[in-house]
Amino acid sequence: MAISARLEAFLQASNVKHTAAKHPVAYTAQEIAATQHVPGRQLAKCVLVKTERGSVLAVLPAIHRVDAKKLKTLLGVRTLTIAKEADIKERFPDVEVGAMSPFGNLYEVPVVADRALEDSGDIVFNAGSHTDTITMRYEDFARLVKPKVGSFGQSLGAPAAKKKPAGKAAQRKRPRPNATRRGRAKTPPRSRATSRRRRR
Repeated sequence: MAISARLEAFLQASNVKHTAAKHPVAYTAQEIAATQHVPGRQLAKCVLVKTERGSVLAVLPAIHRVDAKKLKTLLGVRTLTIAKEADIKERFPDVEVGAMSPFGNLYEVPVVADRALEDSGDIVFNAGSHTDTITMRYEDFARLVKPKVGSFGQSLGAPAAKKKPAGKAAQRKRPRPNATRRGRAKTPPRSRATSRRRRR
């Protein structure tokens, strides 16, 4: 499969400078970076996520992974999950699964870009297949797509945030011996001998 016709037509119509390249089949961002001899920080990978408001295309450097907590905060959503293969096929029907470009605007999918890409200068990204990439200026991409920008990436070398273990059910507090409902200690019953002495 070649470069997405939809993407190619859009870039030509926009009259933006870009370079297309062919490479051996590569399925991961790390493989693409190796075959294209580009730093991982310049390779823009795309992750389709689903929220209660709909799908969003997250674009970030290949050397980062999505920090779900940060991305939820940035988007102002409560739920966020990585889209399944069927969802990707439905949203991007004319591209190979996992090879979508960061131009979600061509598919009516909102785009959010990690701020780290702003310092990369040129960015390289999949062009619709696992054998085609496009290189262009990040500022041109941002001008054409107008993504929401924020920091939501986490370095692949950093440990993933651990989820807090579910709290155990609070145990009911047992009343202390000789305690009334109001929390006052009950007076121990007087012995018969004590009562008789006081009567005398």
